[in-house]
Amino acid sequence: MLKGVRISRFVLLAMVGLVLGQDASDPWPKSDLLEPAELAHEIESNKPHTIICVAFPVLYRSRRILHALGAGPGSKPEGIEALKQAVAKLPKDADLVIYCGCCPMVRCPNIRPAYRALAEMGFTRVRVLDIPNNMHTDWYEKNYPSEPGTEQK
Repeated sequence: MLKGVRISRFVLLAMVGLVLGQDASDPWPKSDLLEPAELAHEIESNKPHTIICVAFPVLYRSRRILHALGAGPGSKPEGIEALKQAVAKLPKDADLVIYCGCCPMVRCPNIRPAYRALAEMGFTRVRVLDIPNNMHTDWYEKNYPSEPGTEQK
């Protein structure tokens, strides 16, 4: 009987792990990942695209990628609604780049829901800025194109 309980616990833990792992999996193909240096080059070359910050508002207001729009946190319903409003008038084949950078991307609560929302809306050219550490380390310290935010009091 004890052996059966151990096996049942193991099966239950394995199932929980699978469910949690699926939720955190990346919804984008690797081809949709964009390296910071590549985006910086595109910005400096004046290639047309729409860059959207899906981080927490405090991060967007303090500093951001040059010309980035703020949509709010992708982990919150109001952030997804703001994202939908930000892209509402864009064609479905618009070149979109989304980023967060609040923490290492593998743990980011905002980027995956934002990507899924854009995919569900029918956008076909959504790229994700690959931020392995955070915006400070992976963008600002490298002097990639950025601008100060607008602090709100």
